Amino acid sequence: MTRVRAAALILAAALAAIGLVLIWVARLHADRYLYVSELGAIGEPTAEVFRWAMTSVAVGAAITALAMPPGSLTPRGRALRAVPPAVVLLAAAAAFAVASQVTCTRYCPLPVGPGFTWQDLVHTTAAVVGFVGASWVMLQVASDARLKRLARFSLVAALAVALIAATGGILSLLRFGTELGGLLELTATTVALAWLVGLSLLLATETARRPVRRPEPAARERRAHQRADLPPARY
Repeated sequence: MTRVRAAALILAAALAAIGLVLIWVARLHADRYLYVSELGAIGEPTAEVFRWAMTSVAVGAAITALAMPPGSLTPRGRALRAVPPAVVLLAAAAAFAVASQVTCTRYCPLPVGPGFTWQDLVHTTAAVVGFVGASWVMLQVASDARLKRLARFSLVAALAVALIAATGGILSLLRFGTELGGLLELTATTVALAWLVGLSLLLATETARRPVRRPEPAARERRAHQRADLPPARY
């Protein structure tokens, strides 16, 4: 079971990395400055690549959540321990899966004003929930006192994603600095997906290092072996 978990976590890391590469491929082939969600908007030439990218990310996150060994992540603090990291990450994966299939309309209008559509609302809500869930897991992992390397990596990633994404979101709401806002969102996405790849790989390494527990023989069998090892009685 240990080997299966480690292999699944490596697969999850590969899927997250593929998703990150596909997002960059789509962005580099875009004909103008875009926010990440706009890459998947209906009518955009990068829509299909974006769909596959987000699907890979969602599947990778779900596999990581399901394959991580129980007790491998132990957040400190009542609030951070309220919901296990695996559950939060699985919820984020589900949100990303929705965002991958329900993409926004062209130019991804905000869910206010004349350009409002329910499709945009669903996509935006799912994307926000996914990023918030991923950021929360980063904070949970950052508080883990046992895996210090992973904790430091997660803390830096959480702070970077929060600051960069918040700045990009404010620019989007103000409809100002679209080029800078799109670049900031892409940077935040890159950091978040790089963290997911690192999380999966580090968990795979920790899982592979765990000793394999073999089932002990039953008490009757142990006694039988012990009797067999005794020297024969002399009369």
